[in-house]
Amino acid sequence: MRWMWIDRVLSLEPGKRLVAVKNVSLAEEHLHDHFPKDDARALAACPVMPASLMIEGMAQSAGVLVGHATKFQEKVVLAKVSRAEIEADPTPGRTIRYTAEIERMDATGASTKGVIDLLEPFTDAPARTIGRVDLMFAFLDRNLAGLDFPEHNFVFGEGFQTLLRTSGVAEP
Repeated sequence: MRWMWIDRVLSLEPGKRLVAVKNVSLAEEHLHDHFPKDDARALAACPVMPASLMIEGMAQSAGVLVGHATKFQEKVVLAKVSRAEIEADPTPGRTIRYTAEIERMDATGASTKGVIDLLEPFTDAPARTIGRVDLMFAFLDRNLAGLDFPEHNFVFGEGFQTLLRTSGVAEP
């Protein structure tokens, strides 16, 4: 996967729960498109982390949790976003915390529930819940169409292996 929307895994309870963080930085190009300065309306720039990328960050967090539970033997793909409620737009300097929990898992896939919290680094401010994202994942090789896919695990490639290793997560 080319784009990583989580920076570090803070904790992992195999088969149960994963907590990851994303530090929002002004150096990220995508922030500048949400929302640029508008001279015609006299609005200053307001760079924010788009909700769609926070949903993707939760999908990556929950996907790692599901993949780890299967010892990364399955090709885990996002099948459905069952719920996505985002209540705030994180700005640069904030940290997003993703908490993903497996709700159900069987031979064909898994469903997860997730909470997105906004943290104010270097302050005593408590975390504030800004979103809830529930997802369903499918195991690609167990598809009903009987299609064959390449043997390499294209979702959990080098980038995610590096993320897990630098976060101190042991391989299953």
